[in-house]
Amino acid sequence: MNAVPRNLAVLADALAQAGPDGRGALWQLAEQGRELDANLVRLPPDAEVGEHQEDTLDVLLVVLAGSGVVVTGETALPLAPTTVTWLPRTSRRAVQAGPGGLAYLTVHRRRPGLTIAPAPPGTVARDPEGGESEGGESEGGEAPCALDRVCPECGRLAEGRAPKFCAECGERLGGR
Repeated sequence: MNAVPRNLAVLADALAQAGPDGRGALWQLAEQGRELDANLVRLPPDAEVGEHQEDTLDVLLVVLAGSGVVVTGETALPLAPTTVTWLPRTSRRAVQAGPGGLAYLTVHRRRPGLTIAPAPPGTVARDPEGGESEGGESEGGEAPCALDRVCPECGRLAEGRAPKFCAECGERLGGR
C-alpha cells in the first residue's frame, strides 16, 4: 500500500495556539512509518539551547519567526525568518534566541529505534555506583530526541542522564 500525501500542520497556527508564552517543542512529526523527524521549537527571548554535538544526524534548521544566532565555536551564524541553516553531524553548536524570541523547525533523518545490545568485548561499562564491568553490560542507545532536556523556562539544554530540573533556573523538565 502506498502512503498518501497530506497536510499535517499549519505551523503559523501551532505558534498562535501556543500563545506568546508557549515554548519548547510545540509540534512534532509523529506519523507511523516515517523516515524523517521534525520539530517546531520556540525559545523565549534571549534563551538558548546550550552547546551540544549531534554525532549521527545532519539537521536542517528553518527559522519561522524571531531572530537569533547559531554559535559554532568562534562563529555566530545569524538567524532570521526564512533562514535555512545546515547543522552537519559531528558539529558543535548552540542556538541563542534574540530579544524577540525564536521559532524554528528542525528536520532530520529519523533515528533508528532504540536497542539494547551487549558492549563489544573489551569495553568497560560503569554502573551507577561507579563500579566497572567488562563488555556486555551496556545501558543501551541514546534517546531519540533531546527536546525533553530543553528547559521550558529558559531554553537551556540540561546536562546529565535523565535530568529532572534545569541547572540554570530550576524549572521542572519534561513533566518528569
